[in-house]
Amino acid sequence: MKKIIFLTLLSIISFDLNAQISVDAQTVGYWSINDTQSFKALYQKTKIKDNDTISDLKVNYEIDITVIDSTKTSYTVEWFYKNYKIETDNELISKLSKVANNLKVKIKTDEFGAFIEVLNWKEIQKYIGKTTKILKKELKDVPNINEIIKQTSFLYNSKEAIEVNAIKDIQQYYTFHGGKYTYDDDVNTITKTKNNFGGEDFDTTVKISLDEVDLENNNYIIRMHSTIDSVQLTNATYKQLKNIAKTTGSKILKRDEFPNITNETWTASRIHGSTGWTTYSVLTKEVTAENTKNIEETTIQLK
Repeated sequence: MKKIIFLTLLSIISFDLNAQISVDAQTVGYWSINDTQSFKALYQKTKIKDNDTISDLKVNYEIDITVIDSTKTSYTVEWFYKNYKIETDNELISKLSKVANNLKVKIKTDEFGAFIEVLNWKEIQKYIGKTTKILKKELKDVPNINEIIKQTSFLYNSKEAIEVNAIKDIQQYYTFHGGKYTYDDDVNTITKTKNNFGGEDFDTTVKISLDEVDLENNNYIIRMHSTIDSVQLTNATYKQLKNIAKTTGSKILKRDEFPNITNETWTASRIHGSTGWTTYSVLTKEVTAENTKNIEETTIQLK
């Protein structure tokens, strides 16, 4: 039998009646075939320059998550995306943001519910290919539309690209599955973040904390804060822009004049203790260079 998610309350009471209490939470999926939950999601993208908001995008959509297979060591889970509603003044962005509408993504997790891989990535590629082909016809009068469509399709051009770039909400949802966390005992570590420019992956410092435990309602909140190495990120970005400048013949600042770039991400999820369903999750990423900040936020909430 698969392990159930559990919360344990361990009380050690000394002879002077002072109590020390530790609370552990292990995030393990305890799911059955045909288990289904429906969620609403909101993706927001905002650019702030000199404290003024200069662009904004909101994408509301819904997700049906269904367990379609189960073994002793894994789950197969289907994510069905539907009912996209876009709020933006840019018609092009609005249409591109809907490419995943009615898309099915089948993933595999381990026995704890931790993400392993996308299974139907070839089907996803075909679906996106058909969708973007239609968009090319609809937007044929838009300047550089072929290049813009190409950049969108890049997110789906391989199994790895899909797993790293195109299913960030899925990665977010299963962030804490498979881990065991102790209240008031933060986990601090260094990991790697994928370098989409093609160079070495970035060093990333990560802090994870079990922030809140609700024993009465059998759920808990886990938070994570990650920071990508600023020097590595800035060097990689500058190198990429320099290569583009050589191709286009445009000018670029000298390296010592190029602004430092920071990239920080905050993730918080509320997880149900006896089933392992993430009932609420919010991820906020901030990328800053000088006086410009790009903010992306994804919220997933049980309906």
